[in-house]
Amino acid sequence: MSPTSLRASCALAGLLMLGACGQKVADPSTQYGAHPDLPAPQQYILPPMRVAPTAGWGKDQTPVVPAGMQIRALATGFEHPRIVYTLPNGDVLVVETNGPKAPVYRPKDYVEGKVKALAGSAAHGGNRITLLRDANGDGVPELRTVFIDHLNSPFGVVLVGNSLYVAATNELLRFPYTPGETHISTPGVHVTDLPAGAINHHWTKSLTASPDGSKLYVGVGSNSNITENGIAVEADRAAIWEIDPATGLKRQFAKGLRNPTGVAFEPQTGKLWAIVNERDEIGPNLVPDYLTSVKDGAFYGWPYSYWGKHIDVRVQPQRPDLVAKAIAPDYALSSHVAPLGMVFSQGTSLPTAYRSGVFIGEHGSWDRDPLNGYKVVYVPFQNGRPSGPPQDVVTGFLTADGKSKGRPVGVTLDRTGALLIADDVGNVVWRVTPAPRGPAVAAAKPPSPAAG
Repeated sequence: MSPTSLRASCALAGLLMLGACGQKVADPSTQYGAHPDLPAPQQYILPPMRVAPTAGWGKDQTPVVPAGMQIRALATGFEHPRIVYTLPNGDVLVVETNGPKAPVYRPKDYVEGKVKALAGSAAHGGNRITLLRDANGDGVPELRTVFIDHLNSPFGVVLVGNSLYVAATNELLRFPYTPGETHISTPGVHVTDLPAGAINHHWTKSLTASPDGSKLYVGVGSNSNITENGIAVEADRAAIWEIDPATGLKRQFAKGLRNPTGVAFEPQTGKLWAIVNERDEIGPNLVPDYLTSVKDGAFYGWPYSYWGKHIDVRVQPQRPDLVAKAIAPDYALSSHVAPLGMVFSQGTSLPTAYRSGVFIGEHGSWDRDPLNGYKVVYVPFQNGRPSGPPQDVVTGFLTADGKSKGRPVGVTLDRTGALLIADDVGNVVWRVTPAPRGPAVAAAKPPSPAAG
């Protein structure tokens, strides 16, 4: 961005922040769990905005983890890494991606785009999947190669048998996979279309498979904040789709989820869970983003209501018939943390306290002061359900003056049980492991990017 454009964007951001004056911002802890505090909604001519400008990681800098763990870079030099996924043989896939250019329909769209760009949202994405091979599990990949290239804003990825499924922004693709191969040149087979079109506001398509591999589940975000682009462009969106991979036939499994950015099956009960980014522009404390089990046929409120039957008066015409059916999510993560990645912790090698729950990558807020998110949290589970407040696992992404050295997105476990984190601002994949016994060991300098 040119200095002139940067000054203009900062000036616009400053103007928008005037709308936040006098507001009382809640402690995020009041919005954790099944019964979050939900203050009265606020209305704005111009919504308040605050982002964390990018600072990058300095030499020898890493995020921060609790005692008993250590964090090091698994690899650096990516182009906007968003998702990490471990194959059965231990190879790690890194999805490097960003979305199509967002449409501009109102002055507010232009301003929001410029301000969010300061936080790295406009960074170039590789639109590819990179493979990392760490054969001995020491955290230093011996091989790095482009696995699949020339994809259209990919996001979700899952392996079922010998088929690798990739959720691009506009379609679900299937690639033949042979264990151990380091590059797929065969074009992907089209399985089914995914909602996209000329307007494609929430472009990410999260993806998982049922435990038996017979069905795929795709999270599709809304095409707006709260239907300001018209209800017609919301067809088939704000939903989780169930897809038969053999035929491509699909149905809406659940609706009213504004932006389900992560989907996964809880290992004890076999139930589907999702993380969801809720709506904006009604205050710094509304609406809490959430983690929820996903019930077949359920409606979760968007756009007509939030957290069950709390009506959003901005949406016209209203649908009291749908609001009457809306169910509340299971677990609030607090407002505007932007959860973008999740993985259940079964099989982790981290300390015992982290072995029965879910890790969630919180990308961080853009419309709240003070900032919220910008960390990886752990939500403990008991008997297949959340059982306590979220615990900070990986922090230190923000500087003291409110700049972002990085922003966490996707999370997964590698074959050793270490936690991997895609950092799309730092362009790093971080690896969290138990700390070695004995004297503390200083974090290693991030390795230089390997040849691809």
